[in-house]
Amino acid sequence: MTDSLLFSLLAGAFGLLIGSFLNVCISRLPFDLSIDAPRSHCPRCGAFIAWYDNLPLASFAILGGRCRACRAPISFRYPAVELLTGALFFLVQWHVGGGWAAIKWSLFAAILVELIFSDAETRILPDEFTLWGLALGLMLSPVVLLPNGLFGLVVYGVRPEASEALRSFLGACFAAGALSGGLWLMGALYHRVRGKEGLGFGDVKMVAMLGAFLGLETAILGLMLGSLLGSVLGILWIKLRREDAASYELPFGSFLGAGALIAAATVL
Repeated sequence: MTDSLLFSLLAGAFGLLIGSFLNVCISRLPFDLSIDAPRSHCPRCGAFIAWYDNLPLASFAILGGRCRACRAPISFRYPAVELLTGALFFLVQWHVGGGWAAIKWSLFAAILVELIFSDAETRILPDEFTLWGLALGLMLSPVVLLPNGLFGLVVYGVRPEASEALRSFLGACFAAGALSGGLWLMGALYHRVRGKEGLGFGDVKMVAMLGAFLGLETAILGLMLGSLLGSVLGILWIKLRREDAASYELPFGSFLGAGALIAAATVL
């Protein structure tokens, strides 16, 4: 086994553990519940879950997807989040190796997994992941440089002596502000014209986070892909469930997160 494959497998195993933590966040943060206490328990019977029944993927398979105490079914979301997070951590390590780049893109992947599933289940995008994700994206932008897009060229033209780290940081700030501001304006205009809310403020904060991590051009690509996925899959979902398209609230953040993952793969 090569060192690259070994480290990628270790990263994937660590991703499974992070996925288990993300499941706690998905279950609790949208409802303003503590992620520390009480410890993991069955939502039906309240029985606390022993450590050997809380192993990522393995415990779900051993228990047959049911609570040991009351035999209530366990949501497939739990192994899905763990498996997806583990796979993304593996792919990040495989493509970029170690160092700050692996840390940045692994954090980004974990944040998006939480937001995708949280929005799908509750239509809530927790500030703990959008706003703290924005802060992390800005802090990491001078360390793992953003692609030198149009804004970077403008900064170079105005201040050619500016370092690449500074241009990357300024580009992250500009992308976060421009994209979130533009999305907020679109939502405000929609509300004024239609008289109802078209976008939640959580989506605006999420877009700011994407801009900080991805930069302007890549984040726009993520927005376009997310909108396309939302249009195609969202309409199909509404049709299959026979919902009212005029009133049904699609989890835009979930589609946006999926689009951002695809867009991020273009810069790895």
